[in-house]
Amino acid sequence: MAKTSSKKNSPHAAAGDDESARGRLLSAATHLFCKNGINATGIDAIIEEAGTAKTTLYKLFGSKTNLVNAVLESEGKQWREWFIGAMEQGGGDAQAKLTRIFPALKSWFAEERFYGCPFINAVGEHDKDAKQFRNIALKHKKIVLGHIEKLAGELGSAEPAVLAHQLGLIIDGAIVAAMISRDPGVADTAALTAGALLGQAKAKKKRAAEQLEAV
Repeated sequence: MAKTSSKKNSPHAAAGDDESARGRLLSAATHLFCKNGINATGIDAIIEEAGTAKTTLYKLFGSKTNLVNAVLESEGKQWREWFIGAMEQGGGDAQAKLTRIFPALKSWFAEERFYGCPFINAVGEHDKDAKQFRNIALKHKKIVLGHIEKLAGELGSAEPAVLAHQLGLIIDGAIVAAMISRDPGVADTAALTAGALLGQAKAKKKRAAEQLEAV
């Protein structure tokens, strides 16, 4: 899943930059889980790609489940740093930052090793009652939506939490659509939908200000 590029331009720092056994195992597991699926990827494939012994994997992670958890935590942290950085880079007001979401996603969708969201994929291929991966995914989404909600509040939205969740649904939908279609251009369509929501939020703010002035 990772692509050799800078953190600024990609959601995936090269996990293999850490040439330790742990770093190589995380890098190999991340790539194979994202490309082939967690259930379809065996321990033997991971250690072969990482160039480590099976005993090393179990010594460092204890089990495949723990390795999956470590991959999701690592991927989530890297993705959030990239995503929030992409919004904040260049400064500007809240609308400018929120408008940067979908051009950034389009760049990600165009990467050779774009395989979709690891959290959506992990939850999707496991028992829907299983909490182990769902909890990590919810933690990730809470942080992402929290930042979007903060910007929505700065934008002047009367209901920043609602706007954040609306944008979050558009983001998730675009990720899934891009994974299925292999078309980065779905981000442009998503941007149009999000732009309409941002425009409505600004219009409501303007009307509210005009009503206050009229009192």
